Amino acid sequence: MARWAAIAALTCSSILCAQQAPSASAAASTAETPAAAAAPATVDVILHTALGDIRVALETQRAPLTAANFLRYVDQKRFDNITFYRGVKVGDDGMYGLVQGGLKGNPKLVLKPVAHEPTTVTGLSHLDGTLSMARRDPGTATADFFIVVGDLTTLDATPDGADPGYAAFGRVTMGMDIVHQMLELPRSQGAGDGSMKGQMLAEPVKVLSVRRAP
Repeated sequence: MARWAAIAALTCSSILCAQQAPSASAAASTAETPAAAAAPATVDVILHTALGDIRVALETQRAPLTAANFLRYVDQKRFDNITFYRGVKVGDDGMYGLVQGGLKGNPKLVLKPVAHEPTTVTGLSHLDGTLSMARRDPGTATADFFIVVGDLTTLDATPDGADPGYAAFGRVTMGMDIVHQMLELPRSQGAGDGSMKGQMLAEPVKVLSVRRAP
């Protein structure tokens, strides 16, 4: 339990930180591809980093506001030349943690904050490879995001609403090896404020460009 509490606290200190049954004929026509018919809509985006490509699927149907916010930055090329600058590792085995990247509040590039979409509304969860928004208070997220390593469901909103959690809005579909590599990079012992001290990467990983997948 201490491990889960620790990762939740570290993330909180982020610097931005029934459908009717189909007829027999309809059922027959979709019997061959039931999974495809039920799959939520997603948009694929590729982050071209100095360490290699990371491909993510944005949940445009289940988390429409948050996914659209991310795509604004992608389509306006505001994410070009950002960095992954923070790595939070829980335990020495490297099985749990997160890496964070974004604009770090750059006033020239940051757009209006996006409304908070809790996991209790989207139905998503902070499982291994989840893409989620960094924030301070709910509704303050702008252009900083993190990728989860391991299942960290303590970052989800609680059913009673006492903890709004973080806004998960996508998942890594290719390149988790790059994410794990970033989590293992050396950290600067002096950089970072407050509880984030010692979590900043000594050499942030540059993101050359972020584009919708062809």
